Amino acid sequence: MAFNDTFRFGAHAIIFNSEGHVLLLKRTYGDMGWSLPGGSVDPGETIHQALYRECREELGIEVREVVLTGFYYHSRLNAQVGIFRCSIPNDEEIKLSSEHSEYKWMHLSELSEVQRIRALDAMEYQGQVASRTF
Repeated sequence: MAFNDTFRFGAHAIIFNSEGHVLLLKRTYGDMGWSLPGGSVDPGETIHQALYRECREELGIEVREVVLTGFYYHSRLNAQVGIFRCSIPNDEEIKLSSEHSEYKWMHLSELSEVQRIRALDAMEYQGQVASRTF
């Protein structure tokens, strides 16, 4: 891949509740599947700015305690994705945007293999950012 080639670049949040379940959102577009909050990094935006913007748009809440725990290449999508372990205030209500129809706190066993690996990387983070290819 040359410097001028294009690929997708995204930032997503892994948010755990007190039981260790992961917050996923059901999309209203594409395959209508379940995904982590987050999305594409816009031109001129840092990966952190994109994460905060996407979470604010999709959840109506400012994420906190943001830590980059993994960086992943998804070959099927030709995409690089930064995964951040985050928290949200317990007393704030999630207000979904039109991009999502519902949210659910899912047990690790309910996640896809890729989502589970990324969640475990975030859960087990000890200061070294994980890097994997899917």
